[in-house]
Amino acid sequence: MPEQPPDSLTVHARNQPDKPAVIDDRPGQAVTTWSYAELDLRVNRLANAMLDLGIGPRDRVVWCGQNSPDVVTMTHAARKIAATAVPLNYRFAPEEAAYVVDNCDAVFVWADAEHADLFASILPECPQLKHVAIFGGEPRAGQLGGEDLIANAPSAEPRRPDVTAQSMIYTSGTTGHPKGAVRTGSGDPEQVQAMLAFIGYRPEDVYLSTGPLYHSGPGGFMGLAYALGQTVVLQRKYDPEDWLRLVDAHGVTSTFAAPTPIRRVCNLPAEVKARYDTSSLRIMIANAAPWSFALKQAYVRDFPPESLWEVYGSTELGVDTIMHPADQMRKPGSCGKPAPLVEIALFDDDGGLVTEPSVPGELYVRSKSVLTTYHKAHDKYEADMRGDWHTVGDVAYFDDEGFYYICDRKKDMIISGGMNIYPAEIEAALEQHDQIFDAAVFGIPSEEWGESVHAVVVRTPGSELDAEAVVAHAREHLASYKLPRTVSFMDELPRTGSGKILKRVLREPFWEGHDTRV
Repeated sequence: MPEQPPDSLTVHARNQPDKPAVIDDRPGQAVTTWSYAELDLRVNRLANAMLDLGIGPRDRVVWCGQNSPDVVTMTHAARKIAATAVPLNYRFAPEEAAYVVDNCDAVFVWADAEHADLFASILPECPQLKHVAIFGGEPRAGQLGGEDLIANAPSAEPRRPDVTAQSMIYTSGTTGHPKGAVRTGSGDPEQVQAMLAFIGYRPEDVYLSTGPLYHSGPGGFMGLAYALGQTVVLQRKYDPEDWLRLVDAHGVTSTFAAPTPIRRVCNLPAEVKARYDTSSLRIMIANAAPWSFALKQAYVRDFPPESLWEVYGSTELGVDTIMHPADQMRKPGSCGKPAPLVEIALFDDDGGLVTEPSVPGELYVRSKSVLTTYHKAHDKYEADMRGDWHTVGDVAYFDDEGFYYICDRKKDMIISGGMNIYPAEIEAALEQHDQIFDAAVFGIPSEEWGESVHAVVVRTPGSELDAEAVVAHAREHLASYKLPRTVSFMDELPRTGSGKILKRVLREPFWEGHDTRV
């Protein structure tokens, strides 16, 4: 079998060795810049270190940490040896982190020193985990020092295995546990190239990470930036004024953002925004949660209007629709038309194809870039299919010009601040409390977050449990962004004849007067 062509990072390192590949610019610290040659060298060392530890193709390797050059290094190193990279949300509570590490059968963890104690604590629950390497600080007993690991490894280009690398991103699940969405490769090359050309990306673009790289959006679009040989600027921790500083200081031309961070930028005082030149920004990808029309209007007042693109998609299905800047103000609420080489169909509750405008139906996608399967849950993957069409449960309609509008969510998922939150996971945590008899969790409107988490609780007889205690209990089991922001109490939850909770009945009073339910 002929040897595979060189990795894209290797090619860029040869062709543009001195071009900045990653810039780590944190307030109050010296700026760290690695050229493509320097990044590639470090990537090779980490890849060879993992090979020396016995890690091979399709072995799962977890990485965890805020945005940093060391996180970027792992994303490339895993690809070079065809290991399956699994990003872990660094905000997870210990039991959430342990579940993901154990469920994905990880043999290696690459973690920021801020989380060394976390991995020391969950190690007994992850018997297959062989090595934990810590970067950015000191390891704990039994852990490896990341810097030593890299320093002692050879820098030669690792031989590319005859296996395509996979990625696995945990999406949370309606059953109460997250699911690992597995994708082989980085999507269909023809489809990816068509999308990049349609939006107008260029090799000379400078990409800014707006949001954590463990999220499929910021991380995925960073991957596209590296495929084109662009410069990537990292913001370790989000701050709206610092975000403006980075755009100005580094001539940022593109980014991907959920609505909340951009709302915070637009809400800054006018005199603060006036300090920074943001005219370089030419591609803003709006995604992760619906951007309200009011936010889009605020954005085009502060930034170049022709820069505002929007994509609709998901971890499972990739990019499915694209909204062109020219249509943003004339099509309020729309997420655009099908992306290049993506087919979309709507099906009604009886399984019939929706062919008329303004008629809602469950949205299905057919493309070469959908996920390969769910790890250890292929039945759930197949359950979301209709022939060769795939869905994540969103309900949509199209208008007479072919623009799509997401109007509801058939499944219970909440999107708050761009983060996917599944109520079943929160309900399972709440029901561990001995004074909670029943619980229902759903999203309610929030101007700041899009949706916020609301819990309706039925107390056990005689209990005087209050909202503060409910949230405190949830905090012991869940990441902070999953905690109920508001809690109400009922004597009994409304249910169907088969016993299913009527969440639409519970949700309706909160969403009354809103055009959509997402």
